[in-house]
Amino acid sequence: MDAEFMKEALQLAKEAFDDGEVPVGAVVVRKGEIVGRGRNRREKGKNALYHAEIEAINNACSALGGWRLWECELYVTLEPCPMCAGAIVNARIPQVYFGAYDVKNGCCGSVANVLELQNGYHPAYEGGIMEDECAAIMSAFFKRLRK
Repeated sequence: MDAEFMKEALQLAKEAFDDGEVPVGAVVVRKGEIVGRGRNRREKGKNALYHAEIEAINNACSALGGWRLWECELYVTLEPCPMCAGAIVNARIPQVYFGAYDVKNGCCGSVANVLELQNGYHPAYEGGIMEDECAAIMSAFFKRLRK
């Protein structure tokens, strides 16, 4: 795990925050190089599919010319939801690192675990990477919304 890549994902989360989006950022890394970046864009894009992980995976597939991201790692600031965890499995990403746990929608162990479904592809994963920083931006965002 390289903290620099989580810092890059956190920078994308800050961009989402500044744009009024739920602050989640993600990067896909292959052999030490970022090949895909994403951040939440659901509000501005008016589309439920515009999650950070989906955008980062889509960008990586375009950059690498294929849907199998078997040589890649994903760094994301929030534990993936069911849709994003499914996309990770389908893209064959072997390693996932995430920051804050999502006790309402997280599907890498908090609520369910899509990455460990029987008879499926099973990416390795590690949560709690820069957890305090990743959780703080989420808290600040929702505090701002409540005002």
